[in-house]
Amino acid sequence: MSEPVTTEFSFKVHATDGAARTGEIALPRGKIRTPAFMPVGTAATVKAMQPHEVRALGADVVLGNTYHLMLRPGAERVAKLGGLHKLMNWSHPILTDSGGFQVMSLAKLRQLNENGVTFQSHIDGAKFELTPERSMEIQRLLGSDIQMQFDECVKLPCSDMEAERAMLLSLRWAERSNTAFGTQPGHAIYGINQGGAVPKLRIESAKALADMGFHGHSIGGLAVGEPQDIMLAMIETVMPYLPEAKPRYLMGVGTPDDLLESVKRGVDMFDCVMPTRAGRHGLAYTRFGKVNLRNARHVEDPRPLDEGSSWETTRTYSRAYLHHLVKSEEILGMMLLTSVNLAYYQELMAGIRASIAERTFEDFYAQTKADWARGDVGVWQSVV
Repeated sequence: MSEPVTTEFSFKVHATDGAARTGEIALPRGKIRTPAFMPVGTAATVKAMQPHEVRALGADVVLGNTYHLMLRPGAERVAKLGGLHKLMNWSHPILTDSGGFQVMSLAKLRQLNENGVTFQSHIDGAKFELTPERSMEIQRLLGSDIQMQFDECVKLPCSDMEAERAMLLSLRWAERSNTAFGTQPGHAIYGINQGGAVPKLRIESAKALADMGFHGHSIGGLAVGEPQDIMLAMIETVMPYLPEAKPRYLMGVGTPDDLLESVKRGVDMFDCVMPTRAGRHGLAYTRFGKVNLRNARHVEDPRPLDEGSSWETTRTYSRAYLHHLVKSEEILGMMLLTSVNLAYYQELMAGIRASIAERTFEDFYAQTKADWARGDVGVWQSVV
């Protein structure tokens, strides 16, 4: 690794176009161009991808998960082996989720109280305790550059009473997480806004978190069962109360349309398993929408997915071959389509950043929507 260009975390907005903005997060391990999409490397790997490929696609940062890495291989073991960056051969920034999402997704395997959560491992049934202090300790041992407070995420829809209970608990855990984070030069901690789909709770959470002095702010508890219009309404509700000088991260989101709509409302960072998961199941994301490579219409189609893509795989492998790989359940098909999807997500973010810088975001937004509406079927029919 070369000498760091900075020793501290910083964020600067370079340009705005409406509420959309483009900028840069600076960290000792590198810069993150925003808006940024973070490929998900839950268990210290972006599934079906090598780290140098993820970097070549244009990713500045990847995401790891505290809960999964706590179970296997174990935070202390990762630290002994030189930290997460060295272990997974990724020298660039890493953001770690605190494990709070698993408080919701593994609800049948856990017990929750004021102190934290006791989990029963989904791997072998062993019991583990995760508290704000332990979550921050694990993230420190992993050596992640951006660390997340421990929170409770509730699945939507839920009652206002349940949303308020989880939001207030998350605020108390935010204070404990911030204290446990302590002083880590060159690293950052983000707070997590909660409150379900209740505007007043979202605002209360945002105001309280802003007073705690986090390096950045994320919006959690969305894309967990609610329709897109509810998610966007919550973003619009909370955005005026998030500090303008700090990054805004929408957790676990989402589809290309979710990203485009959220950037329009001022979001700077995203992560989602969707492009990698879809790639492993035969679904490709392109400029002209989704392409299901399981569909028989591709069986003799010699065209690439998108001859205009900057990613070689997208513009060189034929649909017929990709269809064959998917139907044959070949590992190569999963690898190729995962790279295709991550490449499209990074191309989308690069186009967003450029359009904001040029003050043409609305044109980019309209053209992108038009291309999706045109669809791949229409393109195919016009050729054959």
